Amino acid sequence: MTFSTWRLQRAAACVLLSMAAGEGLASGNAPSRRCDEPRGEAGERFTLYTQQRHGFRKVPQKTEARKPDKETGSKTYRSSLSPPVKETVFYTSSPSLKHLVKPFFFTIGFTGCAFGSAAIWQYEYLKSRVQNYFDEARADWLDKLRPQKHGDFRKQVNKWWNSLSEGQRTVTGIIAANVFVFCLWKIPSLQRTMVTYFTSNPASKNICSPMLLSTFSHFSFFHMAANMYVLWTFSSSIVSLLGREQFVAVYLSAGVISSFVSYVSKVTARRFEPSLGASGAIMTVLAAVCTKMPEAKLAIIFLPMFTFTAGNAIKAIIAMDAAGLVLGWKFFDHAAHLGGSLFGIWYIMYGHELIWKNREPLVKAWHEMRSRSRGKGGGESR
Repeated sequence: MTFSTWRLQRAAACVLLSMAAGEGLASGNAPSRRCDEPRGEAGERFTLYTQQRHGFRKVPQKTEARKPDKETGSKTYRSSLSPPVKETVFYTSSPSLKHLVKPFFFTIGFTGCAFGSAAIWQYEYLKSRVQNYFDEARADWLDKLRPQKHGDFRKQVNKWWNSLSEGQRTVTGIIAANVFVFCLWKIPSLQRTMVTYFTSNPASKNICSPMLLSTFSHFSFFHMAANMYVLWTFSSSIVSLLGREQFVAVYLSAGVISSFVSYVSKVTARRFEPSLGASGAIMTVLAAVCTKMPEAKLAIIFLPMFTFTAGNAIKAIIAMDAAGLVLGWKFFDHAAHLGGSLFGIWYIMYGHELIWKNREPLVKAWHEMRSRSRGKGGGESR
């Protein structure tokens, strides 16, 4: 008899004994011993515990919604201006001030890179403008000699584009980027990605890149429309005041700086809600214009009959955001608004002199590097 045949006979015997045990229970008799139940040398019974490897699968447990954590404050955040965040990648422990070290260095590094890139951009633009001056003059002269085409769509677009001020042309790209990100929010499959990278939250594991990306992110159409309207309204004033390149550097830096101020406020108050929107950067633009031109007359779009000076407007805005920050109002990110306003005032009063007017060493180093690379290229061509 082989080993497998013996196993089959033993299994059949176990089945018959178990059926007999069931009949014995039904008739009131004591159940018989299992055929595979081990016994010791003295006949005592051992209990054998084995791990189940086959048979029925274990019923999967139902996943319950995560309850708010009292320590971290991570909870479902709902607002008319923010997406309904149900689940985000949070820290397992409550973020402390040490978690702000990385965002702090990111803010400094990004601000330096933004202004350095703007200085190089301005240098390259002025250089190319001088080189292309005669080519543009020749092209304009040829356009006058050619017959004008009426109804040409491309010509109408160029005419509209040329009718815009330099500031309006500059912010057109920023507005287009905000509209594009707003459309991404409406794609259900991208919701988790948008919450991870386009909302800023110090309790999230992604804390640096959202500081910039959230500046171009709006979940509510009204929120985006209001911010872009203010940016379009003050675009001509701020670009004529700072110039195109410097304005872009200030705007991007303001978005990161306002996000960092929001981080500090949330960690200090232990309130970890996601934030998004260009309000911090736009508050910098508004504060810069109002500080430089405090006697300018402003009005609210819905109440154009009431006018007030720009100086009084920025004071009222700062007072409202300070009150909201102290009293814990949650409808807006008042810390980001306040950080953007203070950065705009500081830059007009001191930052322009300290940063932008000291860009000459960087531009000179860039010019020398370009000259050396051009000389090496000329030597190789010979």
